[in-house]
Amino acid sequence: MIIYNVTLSLDASIEQEWLAWMKSKHIPDVMATALFRECKLSRLLGEEQGGKAYSVMYVAFSQEHLDKYQSIHAEALQEEHTLRFRGKFAAFRTELQVIEEFIHEG
Repeated sequence: MIIYNVTLSLDASIEQEWLAWMKSKHIPDVMATALFRECKLSRLLGEEQGGKAYSVMYVAFSQEHLDKYQSIHAEALQEEHTLRFRGKFAAFRTELQVIEEFIHEG
């Protein structure tokens, strides 16, 4: 399993608009590619000076699915985000390979 994580630091002035847009537009568009199993939207706890930080974790079905997303869909979807919120966010992306999952069964 591969996790594609996007961590964003937002200007506080766009937080609510960004959240609404992510939930109603961007995340559904990414999920509509059918290349990810699930997505988790999280707020990083703790305050950043003048802003808020979020993590968007997309769980890809495989590395091949993530590669396909990046080669076919990522550029246009990232550009749409950048045009809408230009100058009001910083983002960095990481890929994580899940080695093993441990689940509490109690």
